[in-house]
Amino acid sequence: MATRAISLRTGDARDVAVVDALMAAAFDPRFGEAWTRSQCLGVMAMPGVRLTIAQVDDLPAGFAMVRSVADEADLLLLAVAPPYRRRGVAGALLRAVIAEAQGAGIATLHLEVRAGNDAVRLYETHGFAKVGERRGYYRGRTGESFDAHTYRRAI
Repeated sequence: MATRAISLRTGDARDVAVVDALMAAAFDPRFGEAWTRSQCLGVMAMPGVRLTIAQVDDLPAGFAMVRSVADEADLLLLAVAPPYRRRGVAGALLRAVIAEAQGAGIATLHLEVRAGNDAVRLYETHGFAKVGERRGYYRGRTGESFDAHTYRRAI
């Protein structure tokens, strides 16, 4: 499938069904990375939270959720539906997050990612460096735990 133009739009709590569907498609439940609907709605209601939805041919392809506080921001979630992976959607979302952080005067952007997640290459390509590790941070559906690696990028 050739990816056509990727469009980005600002989302909000009305997009929670889109976020749910994208997380269900993107995150393997064995790793415990997806959030619940109530977690998403709770975070989206907080000050400084921004949701960006990526669309291809007017269909939801991915999203990024960021929370900014003072001069720091956390990339809370970034998900791309499997049919749109390796087609520039994640890169477009990440570039938008970085550009928005620059425009908002953010000094540092943080994220965490499950150890072994293929997304690490994307983050490192965009200037993130590993700064820490959280042992057993993610809990999968079967109770198995997985480590998280923390990354940081100066803006």
